[in-house]
Amino acid sequence: MPRRISPWLIALIIILYALDQLTKWAVVLNFPYDWEHSFSSKIIPVIQGSEFMNFCLVRVHNTGVAFGTGHGTVWAPFVFLCVQVVALVWFYRLFRSGFFSTRSLRVAWALITTGIIGNMTDRLLQGFFIPGAESKGFFTNLMSGYVVDFLDFSFPWIRTEMFPYGYHWPSFNVADSCVCIAAALFIISSFFVKKEEEKQA
Repeated sequence: MPRRISPWLIALIIILYALDQLTKWAVVLNFPYDWEHSFSSKIIPVIQGSEFMNFCLVRVHNTGVAFGTGHGTVWAPFVFLCVQVVALVWFYRLFRSGFFSTRSLRVAWALITTGIIGNMTDRLLQGFFIPGAESKGFFTNLMSGYVVDFLDFSFPWIRTEMFPYGYHWPSFNVADSCVCIAAALFIISSFFVKKEEEKQA
């Protein structure tokens, strides 16, 4: 019998999705579109001057996936939109099949679903809010979609030849965080499920 989605999982998805979209739109409405060409005057420092970690709020248009993978390529908006749709359907079918057998795995499913829907919403809508978008065609605007990233961390103490001034973590958002936490839950839960199966064997 197909597993139903519990009300608390639906509530978790709705709350996290709302948080993701509200924070992104707060950034879009408070940062000018061309902020990337204005340098530090458009960066809001939250934690600065620390030798351990610096944290800023920024506005980055990411046409790739988590942490900028594929960003700036012509094919990225279309390919990653298709990948997200396929992934969303696949994870839903896995859930209905009972694959996510424990509470922690079901939480992981809710988190990764939130992450996919949150960033997919950006890809579908943000291209229509670019200045001058009203003069372009529907599919041009759709293919101009991007994900809004705004959480920016750097670690001055991690200095190497490649990072002489410290390591800068690629900017990300709430949806990306959900996906990463989901991945960690998958790994941890799978480990404990395997241990439980070994005990029962």
